[in-house]
Amino acid sequence: MTRPVTVGVDGFPESRAAADWAAREALLREAPLRVVHADEWPRIPALPPVDREEHQRWADTVLDEASGALRRRYPGLTVSSRRQAGRAAAVLAVEAADSQMLVLGSRGRGAVEGFLVGSVGTAAVGLTDTPVVLVRPPGTSRGEPPDPRPSRDAVAGRDVVVGVDVHESADAVLAFAFDEAARRGCGVRAVHGWSLPFAFSYAPGLDPGVRQEVADGVAGALAERLRPWRGLYPSVKAEERVLVGAPAEQVLYEAEDAELVVVGRRIRRAPVGGHLGHVAHAVLHHATAPVAVIAHD
Repeated sequence: MTRPVTVGVDGFPESRAAADWAAREALLREAPLRVVHADEWPRIPALPPVDREEHQRWADTVLDEASGALRRRYPGLTVSSRRQAGRAAAVLAVEAADSQMLVLGSRGRGAVEGFLVGSVGTAAVGLTDTPVVLVRPPGTSRGEPPDPRPSRDAVAGRDVVVGVDVHESADAVLAFAFDEAARRGCGVRAVHGWSLPFAFSYAPGLDPGVRQEVADGVAGALAERLRPWRGLYPSVKAEERVLVGAPAEQVLYEAEDAELVVVGRRIRRAPVGGHLGHVAHAVLHHATAPVAVIAHD
């Protein structure tokens, strides 16, 4: 049985945008869509008081409206829904465990201020090893997956942008990026930001050839990372971007016109939960396109 694409909904515009993105992603993957609402009863009593049964009826309405809208818009899609009691991040992580990916909404705050992922989204990313995609609300996202009904020319020129650390294993991150690009009929842009070691900043007589030698070495390492994936996905055009500067800034710069942004996070088994690196954290909060976070060892 094909594993579903799972999306969390809460009745707000951000989750409606995520649900629509997830529906089209499920069609691209020929997978069913699972719509989930985490029924999290407040630990601190609300003012004014909320009746438990009324709260559950509201939750069921959220699910029914979201699922019904998706079935009407995408009649060929198999949609199921479920309400699960518990802490939202934990519920979403459990639902993600048997899914191809988990899709969540992310609240926009404006192009200058960046975006607010929220505590639930951040926690869910750290609690699951399943790919998690954060989607912006309408008006801020330029990287929605294409409607499978039009021709693939509709997304011409928009690449999947992937941040690559040439000093770590990038197989899981690149596998996801190339697979997504192949589904969309677009290219992959692999980005690595680098800078000379801090000590070289105080070497005014540094031979310019040293900088070029380092740059060539980084470019060669990135090309080597991409080589097996170019072989596995010959139809996907892949480009390398080796740029001087902070990695997060360079990924964000390249992601301005992206179809999807892909970043990795290292799996760290710890009692306090998962860990988001500074690059993934920055991209999640500031990229305008949907952002996929891929856990890797």
